[in-house]
Amino acid sequence: MDPVRIYFVGTAGSGKSTLTQAFKLWMDERGLNAITVNLDPGVDELGYTPDVDIRDWVSVPQVMAEQGLGPNGAQIACADIAAIQFPEIATVIEEFRADYVLIDTPGQIELFAFREASSVFMNAFSSQRNVIFFVLDPAVAKKPVGLVSLLMLSSSIQFRFDAPMDIVLSKVDLLEVDETQEILEMASDSYRLQDALDQGGMNMHAVSATEFLRAMESLGALKIPKLVSSHEMFGIEDLYNTIQQYFYGGEDLRPD
Repeated sequence: MDPVRIYFVGTAGSGKSTLTQAFKLWMDERGLNAITVNLDPGVDELGYTPDVDIRDWVSVPQVMAEQGLGPNGAQIACADIAAIQFPEIATVIEEFRADYVLIDTPGQIELFAFREASSVFMNAFSSQRNVIFFVLDPAVAKKPVGLVSLLMLSSSIQFRFDAPMDIVLSKVDLLEVDETQEILEMASDSYRLQDALDQGGMNMHAVSATEFLRAMESLGALKIPKLVSSHEMFGIEDLYNTIQQYFYGGEDLRPD
């Protein structure tokens, strides 16, 4: 059976790496055959040991030393170098013969969203069973303008890649119940989000956010986020069930 590749995408600090680790632990406990892949060449500490690590091929410190670049330039150079190496990396991943490949993408989201390397990577495999989970940082999503900014990023990724995508609100254990509910309502209801923007006063940021919101509404980009706490292992099964719906018609393929 062709594997499913699950991409965790989001801004730095949104909880992608922690969610990747938690999902792997959840799958291991249920006897599911999964591996983890780190695609961030500049990360210092992941919190887990990936089965496949882009830093074995190219890393930001290495490129900085060899090419005399700063951190930002080295990140871009690493993405371009990695694109050349992706056929080899894809071969290593496929040699694991895993049913699920959990892919931790760079904290600099623009490297995944806008560099050609990400498209090269997603097309480097023999099958196209790809799904993207866009991870919302609750510290940013609590503010209406911040939530619109995150939804804009998620929309750009959704329309750039030919893969199903869902929105995930991470770290819900750090939120109050009413904060979580408000984010859910704003993320899925344009009228509620517009009202929250209006209450903050119509400054330049709010006016811009309102225009972006109208565009996203017309594109159908608003949706209810899935709630996840990697610390409490809450909501992981909802993500797994979503994958089954996308690729297996809802049939649970866990071992008996």
